[in-house]
Amino acid sequence: MPDDHVFNVLFLCKANSARSLMAESILNRLGQGHFKAYSAGIAPTGEVHPETTKLLAGLNYDVSGLRSKSWAEFTGPDAPHFDFVFTVCDDAGNETCPVLPGEPWRRMSAHWGIPDPKLANGTATELSFAFADAYRLLHRRIAIFVALPLSSLDRLALQEHLKEIGQATVAAQAQTLAG
Repeated sequence: MPDDHVFNVLFLCKANSARSLMAESILNRLGQGHFKAYSAGIAPTGEVHPETTKLLAGLNYDVSGLRSKSWAEFTGPDAPHFDFVFTVCDDAGNETCPVLPGEPWRRMSAHWGIPDPKLANGTATELSFAFADAYRLLHRRIAIFVALPLSSLDRLALQEHLKEIGQATVAAQAQTLAG
């Protein structure tokens, strides 16, 4: 890949109201100039969760363009070619994932499951904490991803790194909860 290549990345989730939108925002900030992030939902709600907007705006992200959208928007002839596709649902194994157009053998993918913060029970503070925790996990994974030496990794090594990013932060989260 030439050094000036911008990689297109799609984050998929069920509702596209929280996790995938956070991931899109994080990658567009951390990977600016090298990555262009998009997000979509398998069954989008059509609304950005208010806590997502509150969290991202509080961290100085531009939230004016965020919207919940279907993956079908990315299936037309004018859709971007995705170099990477990441599922961020914690139950993606039980979801029907879309088939995107293009050459899937060129696309790298991985599952980076994050617990759904919308399902948190309790007070407004506990809900805010669940969203902040999802953000923190996504930020950690995306920061590792952005730091990968993409031009020097072969396809097999890159796929293994993508898988490890999702698994490593799950282990770290389990340690945090146990400690």
